Amino acid sequence: MLQVHPIPAFDDNYIWLLTEGVGTAAVVDPGDAEPVIETLRADGLTLTAVLVTHHHQDHIGGLAELLAAFPALRIYGPDDRRIPLLTDHLREGDSLQPAGLSTAFSIMETPGHTATHIACLGAGRLFCGDTLFAAGCGRVFDGTFEQLAHSLERIAALPGETLCHCAHEYTLANLGFARWVEPDSAALAARILADQQRRDLDQPTVPSRLDLERATNPFLRTREPGVIAAAEGFAGRSLGSSAEVFTALRRWKDERYD
Repeated sequence: MLQVHPIPAFDDNYIWLLTEGVGTAAVVDPGDAEPVIETLRADGLTLTAVLVTHHHQDHIGGLAELLAAFPALRIYGPDDRRIPLLTDHLREGDSLQPAGLSTAFSIMETPGHTATHIACLGAGRLFCGDTLFAAGCGRVFDGTFEQLAHSLERIAALPGETLCHCAHEYTLANLGFARWVEPDSAALAARILADQQRRDLDQPTVPSRLDLERATNPFLRTREPGVIAAAEGFAGRSLGSSAEVFTALRRWKDERYD
């Protein structure tokens, strides 16, 4: 059975460690090699594969050092010249099965945060990088607002029990903005309490279930009347599509909250 554990890195990153109890492992988005190597040595594991969701340095910064430590390493990622050392370029619908794991993963192209961002789905788990965060989503860099809105709609259509493994511990800040959008939400109030308790115990708030995201994440709720009204209040005009609602929400968070 697939086992997934977070390796904390930097101030708020998570590098995801994937194992099945046979002495080998894969990791997702290793921005820093040192905590990965320390964890592998402590657990007696050999790294066989790395999955990279996008080109930002806090997701790829450890690649060279990991490859030096594990020369047979396969490095999977989107076809993007800004990501060095890739051995396998992935596109929509591709599948991969890291050496030492029986779990197969399928690839979703999820642009928006960046133009070439991908996500990896398998065993009921989605490794979504910076596309979807717990109670939030990534900023738009070299992708577009429309791309990110579409990517999030695709993710929202997955089964509700899907566990979403994002790459950052941004949850409490994201929930604060969500409360601006839906101040009377009982579901949000309950989630804020539960996630604050986790952080008080120094526990991760992720992965989160997709059905919880659909109930509390404003960026997945762009067809809800209350969310539409809040977005229109910020925009100062009527919004004619869910993509326009999403764009207003993302600009609101960028300009007034972050």
